[in-house]
Amino acid sequence: MIRADAVSLVRDGDVLLDSVSLTVRSGEHWALLGANGAGKSTLLGLLGAVNHPTRGSVEVLGRTLGRVDLRELRSLLGHVNPRHPLRSPLSVHEVVLTGLTNSVEPVPRRSVNEEQRDRAERLLKMLGMGGKSGSRRPALSQGERGRTLIARALMPQPQPQPRLLLLDEPATGLDLAAREQLLDSLDVLRDEHPEPATVLVTHHLEELPASTTHALLLRGGRCVASGPADEVLTTDRVSDCFGHPVRISRTDGRWAARAQRVGRR
Repeated sequence: MIRADAVSLVRDGDVLLDSVSLTVRSGEHWALLGANGAGKSTLLGLLGAVNHPTRGSVEVLGRTLGRVDLRELRSLLGHVNPRHPLRSPLSVHEVVLTGLTNSVEPVPRRSVNEEQRDRAERLLKMLGMGGKSGSRRPALSQGERGRTLIARALMPQPQPQPRLLLLDEPATGLDLAAREQLLDSLDVLRDEHPEPATVLVTHHLEELPASTTHALLLRGGRCVASGPADEVLTTDRVSDCFGHPVRISRTDGRWAARAQRVGRR
């Protein structure tokens, strides 16, 4: 699905990523973690064909950045961004259908067939949004908006569903109940559609679904650790990543982090 080999990204003399490598295979569910400014969203931008690396190579779905039309490649990906811009009050159903063209608004004079409309409804029902199809987006809660955007990300054509789903801090701004509903929806999605790979960006371990299989820790644009989640999300490695002593625990498949007391002199 993804092969990033020693990628670096430099902007205005600032090194945002420094020789980061990552391989994501079908059915794997990766988490990119790190403090603010660690380079998580920057790396996701490369994986989502938004930017080119300064050095190194990025291959997404068998296509190498720099040798492919980025617009074409982006149409094959599902990208969930909670800051998704919207200029008009579309219904939930209409927002999901914009995933067919990977556009913010419906494309003028482009028709949508009944099969595509039915698919949008099935996705909304799977994500617990079946009763909200006609609701206008401004009236939705943050959690409902997040689930709508996940349904939208699953609509790209010509494939029946994207083989790669990218989630950029999907739990941003959610309260406890909305966050749990969103994470449950992701677990259901991964259970019902095991083939696609996912990459989720967050800086809170509590925002990781139980179905997370792998993790990559970033600090200052560098990879601190990468591999199976149970081997990477440990007390020592997460403490090193965030530069602060924390204690990591896992209960019922979900991770939690608690600050450890630092001894006083």
